[in-house]
Parts: sequence; C-alpha cells; structure tokens
Amino acid sequence: MWDAGSGRGVDWGRDVGCARTRPANRQFADEFDTFGCDAVKLFVAITDSDWFRYLAELHPDEVNFWQPRSSTAFHVLSPGEPLLFKLHSPENYIVGGGFFSHYTILPASFAWNAFESKNGARTEEEMRRRIERYRKISRDATTDYNIGCILLQSPFFFQQDEWIPVSDWSREIVRGKGYSTDEEAGQRIWAEVEIRLRSVTAYVPVNTSTPEFSRFGKAQTIFPRLGQGAFRVIVTDSYKRKCALTGSRVLHVLDAAHIRPYGKDGTHNPNNGLLLRQDVHTLFDRGYLTVTPELRVEVSRRIKEEFNNGKEYYSLHGNNIQVPDQPGFKPSVDQLRWHNDNVYHP
Repeated sequence: MWDAGSGRGVDWGRDVGCARTRPANRQFADEFDTFGCDAVKLFVAITDSDWFRYLAELHPDEVNFWQPRSSTAFHVLSPGEPLLFKLHSPENYIVGGGFFSHYTILPASFAWNAFESKNGARTEEEMRRRIERYRKISRDATTDYNIGCILLQSPFFFQQDEWIPVSDWSREIVRGKGYSTDEEAGQRIWAEVEIRLRSVTAYVPVNTSTPEFSRFGKAQTIFPRLGQGAFRVIVTDSYKRKCALTGSRVLHVLDAAHIRPYGKDGTHNPNNGLLLRQDVHTLFDRGYLTVTPELRVEVSRRIKEEFNNGKEYYSLHGNNIQVPDQPGFKPSVDQLRWHNDNVYHP
C-alpha cells in the first residue's frame, strides 16, 4: 500500500506510449507478452514496510496495493506493466513489485472481501487501523472508507540481500516515480529487476500458465493472468456495478459469478464472468436459470414446481442481459453454452 495524499510529491517521469513487459524469468514470460516497441515503462511506488513484509511472507498470487485516500486516480500504467515497491526512507531500496491489471475506488469492506489478507493485513480491522493512521483520523467503526485500489498480479518479493538501492530520489517525492528504459535510470533499474527475476530466491507464483487474455489497452500489452480478487473487482467494474439481470446497484449484494466454475476448468478471465445479485447468483449456480448464447435469460420451471414461487424470477425470462461495453469483457458464448448444457435444467 502507499499514501496517495494529495497530488504532490510525485515524479511521473516520461509518458511512454507503449511498452514491452516480458520479464526474463520463464514463468513470468509465459504470463506477460507484448509487442510493438522496445521500451519498458515502469512505476516505482513508496511502500508501507509492514504491508511489504507481511506479503513477502504470505507469497500471494495477487495483491491489492491500496491507497488510504481515493482522491487521486492512478493512470500511470497500462495492464501488464510493472509497478515496483520502494520502502520508505531511510530504507531507500526497491524490494519487489508486481504487474498492473486494474485501478478502481472501492469501499474498504468490499476490498477486504475481495482480497482478504492479500490487502497486506491479517484482518479487516488491522487494515482499517492503517487507513485511519494514514488519514490521520480517529477510529470510527461506522465508516466504510473509500480507498484507491491498484490491483497487481504475480507479485514478487526480493530477499534483503537482493534489494536494489535507489539514489535519484528527492525528499519531495512521497508517492512514487515513473521511469522508462528509454532513459538510463529506468534501464538500470529494469536490468536489475530482470536479474533478480531469474533468481530462484525471488518468489515466483507456482500457479502460472499461458496468457488468458487478448490484446488490451492503448499500450498494446497482453493482460496478465488474474487472480480471484482481481476477477471479482474487474467484473464488478466492467458491468458498471449493476446486476446484469436485475439492474440492482446495491454493491454489497452483487457477486462476480463464474459462468463455468473455476474448479471445473473455468478461468478468471472476465469473459467467464457475470455480475449477479446474490440470490440470482445462487439460482444460476444451481441451474434454476441461465443466460443463453444469445444473451437472453431463461428461467427453469423447477422454481415453480419445487417452491411454488418465483414470480420475480419468471419476470426476467426472455429478457436481454446488460453486458460490458468492452468487447473483450462480454460473456463468452462458449462458456454460456457450457452452462446451458451442463448446469441448467429446464
């Protein structure tokens, strides 16, 4: 996590139009592939040491690099580009990093439910105390703080003897600094990171695979493989925080539902997701309703037969669902067909 504060204290570096983010470590290379130009754009962010040290022991497959304030958006990186962790002075070292997938603003409770300990805290209460400490406010059990959430995939954490010293930071930089390998400083940092990613002592997630995503974003990168938390948040945002079937906007009762369950060879690709109100999600998972490949709702007669009820759900029958604007996030026809054939029972 980092303290976003105001907009001051940031050195954004050069604005690079495209990037190649293909780490030298083979497992990372299998996840991140790019094309189009040779420069790597990266961002080095000042990191809470407790957050870092806890996650370095946890070895997660994804992390929420959260900001205690949500007033400043994060537009520095495109999906697949690296964000590196630098500890607070006097520990002026880069100590690890991860690969950017998404930025959003969420209630702290939602962020906790999506990522739990991958927020860098043991409990939701501990996370709340850190938010309040950085905001310099008194404890308040009733407030669900909005926080900025920078989602990072395949994080890596260096052993202390591998930490990379940084010497070009002024004291005015309190958030972070952007680099490009078009410049000497960026080239030096990225070369050092690549060396460490080759090392067996740098943590590398074991559940890696080939990319699941097509080309995404202006930087023309390939979207990194997502974890469960990022899947939940990205599906929620892609559906504009509104249930695809009912239109409900009550965030805390909306679920990012897998069309094909992850345990049955489904993926965390957003096109394997639907944003559903929790009761609709339950019925979808149990085969009482489905979405056809034509994106229409179909409701089983079993609801009436088994429960002598269901008027609200039958009113949805035949309706077109609401889908994300971005084509790559729309429900997969193949996954919908799988659900129709293997889960739904008319």
